[in-house]
Amino acid sequence: MLGSGQLGRMFAIAARRMGYRVHTFSPDEDTPTGQVADLEIQGSYDDLDAVRRFASGVSVVTFEFENVPAATAQAAAEQAPVRPDGAVLHTTQHRIREKTFLTKAGFPLTPFRTVETSQDLAQAVQELGCPSILKTADFGYDGKGQARVQSAEHAEAAWTSIGRTPAVLEQFIAFEREVSVLAARGGDGVCVDWGVIENGHRDHILDVSRAPARVDLRVEAQAREIARAVLEELHVIGVLCVEFFVEPGGRLLINELAPRPHNSGHLTVDASATSQFEQQLRAVCGLPLGSTALLRPAAMANLLGDLWAEGEPDWLAACAFSEVKLHLYGKLAPRPGRKMGHLTALAPAGRTDAETALETVLQARGALARHGTFVRGD
Repeated sequence: MLGSGQLGRMFAIAARRMGYRVHTFSPDEDTPTGQVADLEIQGSYDDLDAVRRFASGVSVVTFEFENVPAATAQAAAEQAPVRPDGAVLHTTQHRIREKTFLTKAGFPLTPFRTVETSQDLAQAVQELGCPSILKTADFGYDGKGQARVQSAEHAEAAWTSIGRTPAVLEQFIAFEREVSVLAARGGDGVCVDWGVIENGHRDHILDVSRAPARVDLRVEAQAREIARAVLEELHVIGVLCVEFFVEPGGRLLINELAPRPHNSGHLTVDASATSQFEQQLRAVCGLPLGSTALLRPAAMANLLGDLWAEGEPDWLAACAFSEVKLHLYGKLAPRPGRKMGHLTALAPAGRTDAETALETVLQARGALARHGTFVRGD
């Protein structure tokens, strides 16, 4: 595993359940992944000789976040198969490359313009209008590297706020809801997905997810079809998430791709026959893909470092909800906005929607705060 955060941790847990040994490589130590892996190697992603030595000791390499340098994936591939292929990583870790790929392939996506100079920015604002969203081409996630452009006069200041690096300007979309489709593709070309998951964000960070999403059958079918087509066009072996905006009337626009398990899919660990992490293992190791059947409707709520502002959260209070599952990531220091864990809840037997599950998981999260209520959600 290249990378050592919570996604790698949950992958390692799934892999070890199935008898696999897991090695992890990252610049950090005592990491969420390293705490449960068989071997944790600390090293720089730019130390390509160290990467080659690491890869020579494993049978297959995968990654848990897309900001691993493409050169690192290429070096690892000299010693072991890398899945998804480094070319997938190269495309999806850079917004300009990702959006150019989607445009050329004919997929629906948010209108955008590339910004590399002040002249590019002025022209983009003129063509797309305001408000619009300026995003760095590299290393943006959870709202980092983004700025809202309220007016043409504000554009230069917005670009300065994100470092005046290459960026994309996206048209502001007055969407009805945000959804995602997690899908997996095996080496034999077989694709499966977990249906459509609905997401709620706060401060650009995922707050809650529910499955199934509140969309009609036409939108669901179209979103699943697009997601599978993206995997096939990229020749993915592994798991990939396609994030969508749903406009009023049901039109779908791709927002972003993530070539790995995704925060919105954490509920699959408790709610699906095969979790996104076991599926990643199955795909990259050449096993047949597992069933993605949703056992019951479910909801997930993220636990951010903000919950620690008044001290250790009240875990007993949250776990008093017998149907709630607590997942903590083993991170050493909480910080505002940092994902420290999540809660999931399943709907009661017989329910076909996730409303009860969402209410329960939000109540449990509210109970964690010793000094006040921390609920949020929709």
